[in-house]
Amino acid sequence: MLQEQSADKRVLLVDGMALLFRAFYATSYGGYIMKTSAGVPTNAVYGFVKYFWDAAMKFRPTHIVCCWDMGSKTFRTEQFALYKANRVDCPEELIPQFELVKEMTESFGVVNIGLPGFEADDCIGTLAKLYRTEAEVYILTGDHDMLQLVDERINVVIMKKGQGNYAVYTPEALLEEKQLTPQQFIDLKGLMGDTADNYPGVKGIGEKTAIKLLVEYGSVEGIIENLEQLPKGVRTKIETQLDMLHLSRELARIRCDAPVECALQSALWVLDRASVMSKFEELEFKGLERLIS
Repeated sequence: MLQEQSADKRVLLVDGMALLFRAFYATSYGGYIMKTSAGVPTNAVYGFVKYFWDAAMKFRPTHIVCCWDMGSKTFRTEQFALYKANRVDCPEELIPQFELVKEMTESFGVVNIGLPGFEADDCIGTLAKLYRTEAEVYILTGDHDMLQLVDERINVVIMKKGQGNYAVYTPEALLEEKQLTPQQFIDLKGLMGDTADNYPGVKGIGEKTAIKLLVEYGSVEGIIENLEQLPKGVRTKIETQLDMLHLSRELARIRCDAPVECALQSALWVLDRASVMSKFEELEFKGLERLIS
């Protein structure tokens, strides 16, 4: 096992889709797509391996789980039909790599988790809350929505531009940089919405106003209780869009009670170098062997 020997347990929860999409676009810049001699595209898997391994070496987990979306239909699309309806079609070259990357993570001895009807975020949130009682948790992602999961035992690691650059958020770091608590991040999205996920929040209220309101009144409930103190324009926007405010906040909330099961012991990370090398050879990944030598 390639980690420092320690009595402390440290879990790395990987947002698989975030890494895979980031890897695809980073390695297809300019139009070139890496493929095997049989014509199978592999660029996203190749980039994923580099991102994954860099994080594993930096944070030295004893346990790892990789979480995946399992289709576009979830309980959120049932609540709001337009949820993520603005997403463009997946690049054709990426489609065959969804299964390949899971085979690759399995070769690394990593458990893959996905749950139909839920997003990877919900699996991550549920497992993070489960594991936090036994281990220190690190969530590897590029998605700032995950910041709502931060607590004293759960660190959210945001991948920044360039491999090996991370912002690690604890409750203290979050408050210092963003002025908000983890819970307030859910309220923030309820107020300002999310263009990437295609829910509106309160139209006309942007991030700056939303943060100001939350710093002053603490929560959506605190804002509503003090509507009479708000400027008329802001008050009117909230009053006329209360239903969408509450729905947007519910869409933003990561479920931490999803019916996903993976005992911590099942996520113990044991690297079988021969298994990884075999997969590298199959996908013709020359140059990656030195990473795990």
